[in-house]
This record gives sequence, structure tokens and C-alpha cells, in this order.
Amino acid sequence: MTLQETINTDLKTALKAKDETVLGTLRLIKAEIQYELTKTGASELTDTAVMQILKSNFKRRKDTAVEYDKANRPDLSVKEIQEAEVILRYIPKEVSEEEISKAVNEAIVELNANGAQDMGKVMGKVMAKFKGQNIDGSKVSSLAKQALSAS
Repeated sequence: MTLQETINTDLKTALKAKDETVLGTLRLIKAEIQYELTKTGASELTDTAVMQILKSNFKRRKDTAVEYDKANRPDLSVKEIQEAEVILRYIPKEVSEEEISKAVNEAIVELNANGAQDMGKVMGKVMAKFKGQNIDGSKVSSLAKQALSAS
């Protein structure tokens, strides 16, 4: 079952259960998926494309919750955090820093990289290895810089 189908199934379940938080969140996600489908003209998005929508929405809600906290609006912040938790159900566990570090070191050895000029090659290799997984590109960049400057 694709991620898009899973979201549609869970939307129906939330509708029957009258779970307003899940229902509202999934409706917004589905609307963004529909927008992308209309924009691209495809009949279904790839799991990677749906994952990008989910990650973007998750980040947006976390950032908005922080802003609501700063504005002393805990009621709205809690709502954003609850919606972020719903989205998090569909995002795979983030790749650990240890796994990224190991992959960076392997890529450096494999590519015989030895300086900042090889940063792009190392980044490309590591990101390709974890394609489709939840990986933070800024962590990869940071660890690759550290490893390349040490070599």
C-alpha cells in the first residue's frame, strides 16, 4: 500500500471515529497532495513526493508551535504540536547521527575524498544511500565538513 493510500484509509477511519485532530490534519495533507497531482498532472504521487509534503508540513507545524509559544498562545501551540504528532506517524524514524557519520566515513574512503572540494561528492553518495529515509541534510553536511577537514 502506498503512502498516499495509507493516508486516504486513515482519513476514512478518522472520519468514522470522529477524531477531529487527525481528520483535520489528514484533510490538509490530502489537499496538498491533490494540489501536487493537479500541478504535475499525475494520477498518483510517489512515496518520496508524499514524504516531502509530510516533512514540510511537520516542520511548518513545529515552527508555528514555537511562534505561538513566543506569542504566549499555548492553546494554539498545543494544537500545532498535536497535528505535528499526527504527521509524524507517517514519517519514518530519523537516521541516527552515528549511522550518518559511518556512511560519511565510508563515502570518504570509497571516493578517496580529501578536502572541501569533494564535499558535493560525499554528500551525494550519503544522501543516495539513505534515499527514501528520514535524513537531515544539514546533519550530513555538518558531519561531512568535519570529516573532510580532519582528513
